[in-house]
Amino acid sequence: MEFRAAVLRSYQDPFAVERVALRSGPAAGEVLVRIAGCGMCRTDLAVRRSAGRSPLPAVLGHEGAGVVVETGGPDTGLGVGDHVVLSFDSCGRCPNCAAAAPAYCDSFAALNLFGGRAEHAERFTDAAGGVLAPRWFGQSAFAEYALVPARNAVRVDSALPVELLGPLGCGFLTGAGAVFNSFGAGPGDSLVVLGAGAVGLAAVMAAGAAGVTALAVDRHPRRLALAERFGATPLPADGADLPGRIRRLTDGGAQYALDTTASAPLINDALRALRPTGELGLVARLNTALALEPGTLDRGRRILHICEGDAVPALLVPRLIALWQAGRFPFDELIRRYPLAAVNEAERDCEAGLVVKPVLIP
Repeated sequence: MEFRAAVLRSYQDPFAVERVALRSGPAAGEVLVRIAGCGMCRTDLAVRRSAGRSPLPAVLGHEGAGVVVETGGPDTGLGVGDHVVLSFDSCGRCPNCAAAAPAYCDSFAALNLFGGRAEHAERFTDAAGGVLAPRWFGQSAFAEYALVPARNAVRVDSALPVELLGPLGCGFLTGAGAVFNSFGAGPGDSLVVLGAGAVGLAAVMAAGAAGVTALAVDRHPRRLALAERFGATPLPADGADLPGRIRRLTDGGAQYALDTTASAPLINDALRALRPTGELGLVARLNTALALEPGTLDRGRRILHICEGDAVPALLVPRLIALWQAGRFPFDELIRRYPLAAVNEAERDCEAGLVVKPVLIP
């Protein structure tokens, strides 16, 4: 079958919306999904800076949601017409997958970033027959259709606006999961979020739902205003003595900090702002060496890396939807819709900070 997709052919060129083809339908354990909407994540855009490690040409997009139109058999647990949110791929067999930690799958990088499943190679091509890179995060959802492992797909209520739900599978999952799962934060705890983008604002919303006192640090006044609307105390990143301001507002120091910026100065500020036994979670990839200043890890303070919010998507996605329905996780306020043909405009707006979460509508 042929359909439209946004293809990235080089690390420098814009996306090209063109015809692509699936040379076969879903195999055992797979489903074909008609994409209703796909969020644009910073990880998609970071491919341009991946130093050639992510294979091209490729169809990116890993926050897809839509409707199942074909299944590879009864073992998928899904049926035609089911509405699904798509998330990251995992093998389902390694020790971490067996321990309900699929984000730390032994094959995570290979499946999601650097090649995909071997059985999918050469099944996905451009209209001329040129091979496209295997599925990005098991999806390649900047497209009208996506062929995905059924374990990637979380069934949701068909009455919901499925075109808006894709970001719950990655960006919003990561921020909320950091609060609920990685930190296990609750009433009486305090959290400082560094970077009020999609992941950071999801953490702020989750903190509010969990009864956690939240502070948000960012350079952009508009994003600080959003954080404040969601219940956080806004702190400009360029103000003097950031650690001191945080300590004063949290009665001696925050218990938790979540960094979404990969900025070494901000990471050191966050560590200095923690109370004894405080924890700093890192979600952004560090591209340079991280030099920690003396004393920042004293008195039981810890650093941990958080991938995909330590989430089992089949458990956390429904929880986030329930919170949204209750008015306690208003992620839809961060979304701006773009037609698939405007993928390059969406990328420019995202990089310029004009939109928090673009969602492409095929």
